[in-house]
Formats: sequence, structure tokens, C-alpha cells
Amino acid sequence: MAMKTVEESHVGISCYISNLPGFRGVLKQRYSDFIVNEVDRDGQVVHLSSLDAPPEEEQRSVQETGTNTSESDTTTVTSYAALLDSFKSLAGDSDAGCLEEFLNQINTGDDKSVAPLVLSPDSNKSHRTAVHKFFKGNFKFLVTDTVDGPDASSKCIRVRLNSGGPNNNGRNSKKRKERGDKPFDSRGSKSWPENVEKFLRFHLYKENKDTQEALGVIGKMLGIQSRSFGFAGTKDKRAVSTQRVTVYKQLASRVASLNERLFGIKVGDFCYVNEGLVLGQLSGNRFTITLRGVVADSEDTIKASADALGRHGFINYFGLQVLPRFGSGSVPTHLIGAALFRGEWELAVDMILDPRDGDILFHAIAKARKYYKDSKDIEGTLRQLPRYLVAERAVLQNLKKSPGNYVQALKAIPRTLRMMYVHSYQSFLWNHAASTRVQKYGTEQVVLGDLVYCKENPTGKVTGIVGPECDDDCGDRYDSNIEEEVSEDTQEESNNYVKVVTAEDLNLGCYTIEDVILPMPGSRVIYPTNDVAKVYHDLADKDRISLTECVHNVK
Repeated sequence: MAMKTVEESHVGISCYISNLPGFRGVLKQRYSDFIVNEVDRDGQVVHLSSLDAPPEEEQRSVQETGTNTSESDTTTVTSYAALLDSFKSLAGDSDAGCLEEFLNQINTGDDKSVAPLVLSPDSNKSHRTAVHKFFKGNFKFLVTDTVDGPDASSKCIRVRLNSGGPNNNGRNSKKRKERGDKPFDSRGSKSWPENVEKFLRFHLYKENKDTQEALGVIGKMLGIQSRSFGFAGTKDKRAVSTQRVTVYKQLASRVASLNERLFGIKVGDFCYVNEGLVLGQLSGNRFTITLRGVVADSEDTIKASADALGRHGFINYFGLQVLPRFGSGSVPTHLIGAALFRGEWELAVDMILDPRDGDILFHAIAKARKYYKDSKDIEGTLRQLPRYLVAERAVLQNLKKSPGNYVQALKAIPRTLRMMYVHSYQSFLWNHAASTRVQKYGTEQVVLGDLVYCKENPTGKVTGIVGPECDDDCGDRYDSNIEEEVSEDTQEESNNYVKVVTAEDLNLGCYTIEDVILPMPGSRVIYPTNDVAKVYHDLADKDRISLTECVHNVK
């Protein structure tokens, strides 16, 4: 059976600026052929330049804020030098060093501020059992459990304080419901000092991993949930990318120490900041692309096409390379977004979990999807499903707890990933509108009814205000990335006005084609008044979606 793939025409891309024949090539034959560097709002290109934590003085200001443990506790913690040597023989130098640092933190600070220690990945169950027994027999004030490792075949042992004493299940016995609605996973951060900013910002370098997957690995090693992280945009999986990330109340030294255990991921360039990143807080991305297997009529065609690109630019479509913007295989991501807009929760879950033609290249994924389709065995499917499929695993794990609760299952998907389905449908509409604008009116001039960007608002005839890149859905500010005290970013955008072009504007020649913009569809959005606006509404009506309700229905 031939594999079905999503083509440009399927997602609204049908017109181009140049009439040249163009040329073809293979994009991302190797993941290193696609290099992405985020560009922040100050125009700075993000690179990873240092793996070191900030100076020790800055770290010390954080560590010294906890109250000292009692004298008896100090004696208990500091008298285990011989046991550390034994643990080194059992677990190796690296984990022994981490355990020693962990004990020192308990010794010098408030034990409630000490985050769990996650040991190196270990696929040997017998060895993990020996490590559990070692802690149980020698460190009475510590408890251990097993958590998922960075890949499907490994597990990690997590070590934490049993602060509740021998007759208590420990501080982790606190009901999840009591912390489930908090904007951050705040475990281990209650004694954070007032004079230190609450967010650690760092540069994340990753190879052949998407943003959610990389942060999932880091979160597991730190023992925190994904909602503690913030980032400005999801970067491609099949690429080498560098971007900014923020994490809530974590020491730079602790995050930097993960570099020794991370594979295909590095973190560095640490600093503390007052606010966490949210989607849209970037100027863009800088791409360094290598095309292989180039096919063209002649070398002159390649040169002419490249020259035209440099002189005239291009229509900034949401392209097929922006996986998971449109996905691959038989279930494009924007169709899942449409189901969410309509409130068809069960259908959306089925589309996320069902077999896809595009999975034939990935045997493990195809096998797991088919197994679930045929058996509905959640436990068995989870054992087969690769751990980097974050959305699928989140849905299944929630359905295991609450069978038939499809709304809750969808909410279990990390919010930034869940909103990607929404953005994909908005992008689908935008592409169609852009193609219609070029087809009807060309790319040389502004026409009556166009929407234009107007920073200075010279005429005083403001039609409306458009928010940041992620449009109206940024109003909720993505609870996985921010807390209530973060300032309203949309206020910084209040000077970015748009207006509809009038006949007077055309006579005065106020605007050029470079000023023309098209909005991302949603509520409180200003649309052009020419034929382009009709495209948004006609497509949405065909899919039984109300644009005025589209964003709020899925929050």
C-alpha cells in the first residue's frame, strides 16, 4: 500500500511569488542538515556558548537561605563517609558524587528545599533492586522509588527525603489534587530567597529531538513536571536547534550537572530572570539549511531562483516542514485541531491514537497503534509505545485512570502541545487566505480592503489592535509556562495597530505590499474587508466551526 502524505496543496499552499520553474531537493536527509537558532525579541541569535553555571557566589545566595537542620540531623547526615565509598562500588563514581552533593544540601539547608535526586539510567532490574536495598538498609531518612528513564529500555532510581518519618508515607504522599491546579510544580522551592529571581533561563541545544521530548527528559532527571518549563516556540524534531527555556525555581548548578548524563541534549548560558517564557516571545528563527540531491533544469535555474528569493522574498506560509504543525501520514494535525474546535473530544482522541499510514516507516509506533486499535489494552499499549510520543502516552495514561473521560484525557496533554493542534487549524486557514490574496491581487501592490500594519498610526483611524504571534489564545497566557505575577505581555503590544486600507490611503500611497498582513483567525481579530476575509469564514463554516468561538472552546 502506498503511503499517503500531506502535500502543500492539502494545507492551502497553492500560489508563489516567482513564476520560475524552481528546483527540487531533499530537505533534512540528515537531521544536521537543518540547523535552527532562535532569535529573541532583541534580535539576538541564540547559541549555546557555555555549559557552566553562574559564579559560585550567585549559587551560594540561593543555597544559604534555608534554615540549618538540627544538630542531631547534622550528625546523622555527615557520618556516612564509609557508606558513600560502598555506594561508589555499587553505583559508580558519578552517582556517588551526586549522592554526596545531595547529602550536603540536606546538611546545609532546609530539608524541604532539597529536590529529589535522580540516579543514572539503569536497565538492569537486579542492580536497581540492590540499590533500593542499599538505601533502605543504610539511609533511614531517605526513600527511593523507580521512575522512567530517558529511553524506553531504562529506568532511573529517584532518591528523596522521607521527611514524614518512619510512620509517614513521606511528603510525596500529599494528594496530587492539592497541587494539580498550581501553575508550576513547586516541590523543593518553598524556601527560595526573595532576592533571587524565580526563573532560571538557559539555552537548550538538542539534536533530533523535539522540544517537548527534550524537556521531558530534563524534567524527569530533575524530578519536576513539564509545567515548570517555559519556552517561546516548539522547534523541529529532525534538526539541530538552540532555543531559550525557563524553569521555575531551579539551581543553575543542578541543571548544569545534567550535561554529563544527557544524550543529544545540552544546557548552558544560565541566568536568573523575573519572568518565565511563553509562546510567541521571540522575533523568529534563523535557519541554516542543506539541500541534498538537488534536481533542476540547469544551474542557471538554481541561481535565478536563489536570486529571486533574495530580491522578492517569499510568502511566509506555514509549511509542511513545521511538523507537528501539519503532521504526516493519513491524519494531518489540523484535522485534530478542527475536531477540538467542534468539541468532538472522543473523535480527537481517536485521531491521536489511531494507526496512520505515515507510521509504516516506524515499526514500533505502527505496531503499538494497531495493537491498541484491535485490543483497547491501555497497559499493553503503553509498554509498546515509544516514550517520545508525549501526547499519545498522556492520553492513554489518563484513560487508564478515568475510562471514557475524553476531555480529561486531552487536558493531560501538555498545554503547549495541545495548543499546537489548535494552531495547526488556524495555520490551515491562514495558508488558504494567503494563497487567495496572491491569486486575486498579486504581490506588487496594496489593494482596497487589505489589512496593513501601522506602528505609528499616522491617520488616527485605528481599526483594531492585534496581539502577539499566538494571537487571542495568548490571553490565557498558557498556564504551563507562567504564573499569575507575570506581567501582561499583551500590554507591550498595545502600540502595534492594524487598519483596513481605504481609497484615501491608496491615493496617498501610504503603504506598500510589505505592510500587508493577514491575521491568525480567532475571536477579537480584525479581518480584511475584501474577498480574502471570505476565505476564513467559508472554510470554517464548511468544517462547522465558529471563528468567534474557536480559541476559547479548547482552552
